[in-house]
Amino acid sequence: MIIGITGSFGAGKGAVVEYLVQEKSFGHYSARSFITREIEKRGLPVNRDSMIIVANDLRQQHAPTHIIGSLHSEATVQGGDAVIESLRAVAEVALIQELGGVVLGIDADPTIRYERIVERNSATDQVSFEEWLEQERKESNPDDPTKQDIFGALKMSDYRIENNGTLEDLYMKVDEFLEKVRAS
Repeated sequence: MIIGITGSFGAGKGAVVEYLVQEKSFGHYSARSFITREIEKRGLPVNRDSMIIVANDLRQQHAPTHIIGSLHSEATVQGGDAVIESLRAVAEVALIQELGGVVLGIDADPTIRYERIVERNSATDQVSFEEWLEQERKESNPDDPTKQDIFGALKMSDYRIENNGTLEDLYMKVDEFLEKVRAS
């Protein structure tokens, strides 16, 4: 089974992936790592702005599905259950679905999401709440499939989890999701 993960900033995508990898033995294929390698090749600073620019450039140069398609190919070659993190464009969601995968969307209240990103203290998250909202807005480009559209991708997900509670609540929802997918 291949699961594509999409969702809003700080919603808990990483926590879901960590749970699937550590507790359910899924292989992990990361769009962030894929893009970071390309940023480093280009000699750019590794920050959210570079992530957006390089990801959009890769989509424009190759195809709207280039990043996720590359990761899906790696996962298919390796075999076994896999999770691809994180789908940011509508075309990426459609590709995973066309290839027989399932897309899980993760979302949460914006205030809770911002508190989470402040706590994780990532280099790409050193921004004010207003800057963070602006970054999220920049990643919503519904009229251009070569650019990121996180909320469009989230709307297309096959299943959706609202993650406003504890990690234990989230894990329980992930287990329910897995049961539904495996039963269908």
